[in-house]
Amino acid sequence: MNNHPIGIFDSGLGGLTIWKEIHTLLPQEDTYYLADSKHAPYGDKPPEEIIRLSVKNTEFLLARNCKLIVVACNTATTNAISHLRKTYDVPFIGIEPAIKPAALHTTTGKVGVLATKGTLSSSLFHHTTRNHAAGIRVIDQIGTGLVPLIEAGEARSEAARSLLKKYLKPMLDAGVDQIVLGCTHYPFLIPLLEELLPKHINILDCGMAVARQTQRVLAEHELLNPATKPGAHHFYTNKSLEILKDMLAYLGAEGEARFEDF
Repeated sequence: MNNHPIGIFDSGLGGLTIWKEIHTLLPQEDTYYLADSKHAPYGDKPPEEIIRLSVKNTEFLLARNCKLIVVACNTATTNAISHLRKTYDVPFIGIEPAIKPAALHTTTGKVGVLATKGTLSSSLFHHTTRNHAAGIRVIDQIGTGLVPLIEAGEARSEAARSLLKKYLKPMLDAGVDQIVLGCTHYPFLIPLLEELLPKHINILDCGMAVARQTQRVLAEHELLNPATKPGAHHFYTNKSLEILKDMLAYLGAEGEARFEDF
């Protein structure tokens, strides 16, 4: 199975930021990326619906012989990955907000987390915060409306700028020096965030950590592709093919992009 592809799914296009880090670290691996944009965002859906969608996405990727699946969505990880691991006989990699490095690097003792409602209300988020941010004040903020803007290709719009200003204010007023992006869509907002935030504030996301974990798990299961040639990449969306292509161009990604109504 070494030459089988890595599968990656998200509630939309945000997980492309995870794909980019995996591809950078493991350029010889083939990949299939599934953007379930028709049902984005997952963050405001009940757990049963998130599990159902995650199962559907997983089976789409397994039908394409994926050897490992990355759940490139914080909400799907917190609500569905346990079910997926019990149900399917392939390794799964999940996503976790970068609270631990934020807590380790803060000098003010105050950390901001921007995430979806589904992530911030999850037991995994509270467990991670309790374990890694003891004695740290965590100012969390639901990023309502940001995912639909990113999915519409408006990550640099005035509407996105206006929402970010509102969501960042409580964090800035509290004196945070670290801001964790707790949704894989949000790294597309980094250019705006860098304009809006003071230079001393560090922005963290989990992309490279997920890529390293993917590499570790593939090695543990003896599934790393030994090829030396660059991998082939396939991207699927069930909404706007043009926006998917625009996002891939922004990331400098090459591969087959297709619309499929899954």
